[in-house]
Amino acid sequence: MENSPINSEQNQEQTHPKWSNTSWEFLSKVRQKSPLIQCITNYVSMDLAANTLLAAGASPAMLHSIDEIPDFTPQIDALYINVGTLSSTVLPAMKSAAELAVSIGKPWVFDPVAAGASSFRLRACLDLLSLKPTVVRGNGSEIIALSRASFGATKGADSKHESMDALDAAKSLAQATGAVVAVTGAVDIITDGKQVIGAHNGIQMLQKITATGCSVTALIAAFVAIDPTHAFEATAAALSVFGIAGELGMLSAKGPASLRANLIDSLYGLDEASIHQYSKISPLA
Repeated sequence: MENSPINSEQNQEQTHPKWSNTSWEFLSKVRQKSPLIQCITNYVSMDLAANTLLAAGASPAMLHSIDEIPDFTPQIDALYINVGTLSSTVLPAMKSAAELAVSIGKPWVFDPVAAGASSFRLRACLDLLSLKPTVVRGNGSEIIALSRASFGATKGADSKHESMDALDAAKSLAQATGAVVAVTGAVDIITDGKQVIGAHNGIQMLQKITATGCSVTALIAAFVAIDPTHAFEATAAALSVFGIAGELGMLSAKGPASLRANLIDSLYGLDEASIHQYSKISPLA
C-alpha cells in the first residue's frame, strides 16, 4: 500500500487481464449483494472501516457484545476481527464469534494488530489463529511474530519490517493454518502457502491516516463474503481495489485529511475502466 502514484503504462505491463477482471467482478458483486459484515474491531478504526465497507457497497455491523453473538452472527455473510484495542473483556466475544462463524461455515478475516507487542496480545492472537480464519492480514512485523510465536520490541501497530521481509513467514503461516495470508507494505503479498502474488497499488501517504490497514482488512472480508472458496483471489482483489482508490484519491488531495475523504469517494465511484487501467497484480518469484 505504499507505492508510487498512478502510472498507466507500468500498470498495463504488470497486470494480467484476468486479475483486473477478477477485481472488478468482486467489487461488482459486493455492490450487488451488499454482504453483511460483522466487525469486532478496534475503537480507532470503527469509523473508517464502516465507511470503507459502505463505500464499497457492503453492510457493516459494528457488533461487539458477546450477548448478541448467538442471535446475530448466524445472519452475517462474513466476520472481521481486529485486535487493535484488545482487552480481556472483548476477547471472549471475538473467540465466540469466530467459533460460531466456523461452525456454520461463514468466513472470517483476522487482523492481528501489533501481535508481538506483549505476551498477552500474542497469546490472544495465537488463540484466535487456532480458530481457523479464512484470511489473515497484517504488516511484516505482525506476520513474523505470528509465524515465530514470539514477541519483542515493536513500533506498536507500525511495522519494523518490509512486506518482503515476511515472505517466508507468510508462506509458513499459511501452510500451518490453512489461511490465506496477506502482508501489506510497499508490495502487498498474498499467499496460500504455495502460490504467491503481489498487489502493487497504493501510495505512501496512506500510512499517515490511522486505520487504513484495518479498513482494507474489512474490505477483504466483504470480498471474501462473496466467494469464500476463492479467498486467495478475493484478498488480492480487495487489496488492489483499495490501493487504486488511494491512488485516485491522492490526485486531488492536499494531505492526509483530504486523502481520507477522497479515498472513500474514490472507492464509492470506482468503475471498471479504472480498475482495468490501474490494477497492478503480478506473480512473485
